[in-house]
Amino acid sequence: MNKIDLRIAIVGAGIGGLTLALALREHGIDVQLYEQTDELREVGAAVALSANATRFYERMGLRSDFAAVCAEIPALIYRDGRSGEVIGHHRGDPSYRQQFGGSYWGIHRADLQAVLSKAVGLERIHLGHRLIDLVQSPDRVSLSFANGKHIEADLVIGADGARSITRRWMLGYDDALYSGCSGFRGVVPAERMDLLPDPEAIQFWIGPQGHLLHYPIGDQGDQNFLLVERHPSPWPSREWVTPGSEGEQLRLFGDWHPAVVQMITATPISQRWGLFHRPPLGRWSRGRVTLIGDAAHALVPHHGQGANQSIEDAVVLAAQLAKAGPGRWREAQAAYERLRRGRTRKVQYASISTADVLHLPDGPEAQARNARLSARESLLHHLDWIHDFDALEQEPTDRQGGTWL
Repeated sequence: MNKIDLRIAIVGAGIGGLTLALALREHGIDVQLYEQTDELREVGAAVALSANATRFYERMGLRSDFAAVCAEIPALIYRDGRSGEVIGHHRGDPSYRQQFGGSYWGIHRADLQAVLSKAVGLERIHLGHRLIDLVQSPDRVSLSFANGKHIEADLVIGADGARSITRRWMLGYDDALYSGCSGFRGVVPAERMDLLPDPEAIQFWIGPQGHLLHYPIGDQGDQNFLLVERHPSPWPSREWVTPGSEGEQLRLFGDWHPAVVQMITATPISQRWGLFHRPPLGRWSRGRVTLIGDAAHALVPHHGQGANQSIEDAVVLAAQLAKAGPGRWREAQAAYERLRRGRTRKVQYASISTADVLHLPDGPEAQARNARLSARESLLHHLDWIHDFDALEQEPTDRQGGTWL
């Protein structure tokens, strides 16, 4: 492998930034990562990685590392939140791996970050570096950090998440949009959920005004959950997370299935999470600075694709930088955006519209939704465009649109 002489600074050592560092290294491009926190930690308890992302980690030789710390998820199930009746499912033959060519993993974010950071090498990750300014010149970018440090790079990649400082520098303002939904998160030990059917599956319990999503993580069968409701509106705070009170989680869900009530009351509620997203950008680059992941296209979590789209971004950007070479980074930026813009817009649209469909009131529209979910062929058709997708085997497109499921 030929080493490419290109100084790249990645702002943010989360899932997208660490994956990009690994992908670039495969192409002989070394990088340095600058993380604002004093220790590596991810916001949120866990993440579900679908085949459109896990296949790249497997190609990088990390499958055994992940197998030691994640739960392999074999099934997807939709249930009526009140009765518990199965509305639709994907499980059995063919298996998820046979259908989509990769694993579906549930993993603690801390474990995911530990696997990735170890693979990258801690010597490349600079903690306690909160970006405060970027200054571009014709041949470099200068980065200034709150700790007084200054560095220079040929290219800067903003992988600093949904509340990206790099994006704000690029736009000049904060463009976050509240989705109208908020949620409660938690991780519940397996022994506290004796009422839960199909604990090995990722499940959506759906009903008017809200839904519960949960899936197993780690090797002990613990469940990570996100309970979503359409409340409050408008969002009452400048912060995305506000204090929550025990009992709030039962406002809409107290009469739901006993397994739901058991799960959402098994761990204390202390925070309410506003679910925000950001509008699509016409350009993801400004000069020598490029965005990936949530910094480029923050999603609401109703499709579970935030981390997965960051991973797709990372492998595509790395491939395009390697293909273009060190003196043609503008061509790499342009190709990367062409390859990713249509895909991520479609996922963004699907993620937003999914909540509208999951939260339908009782009536004909909800019945039609349930009929659609119950048809296996229809369910697979509306999953494969996400899960079967290989980001390195596609043609550029800017097509928009999408589907709720």
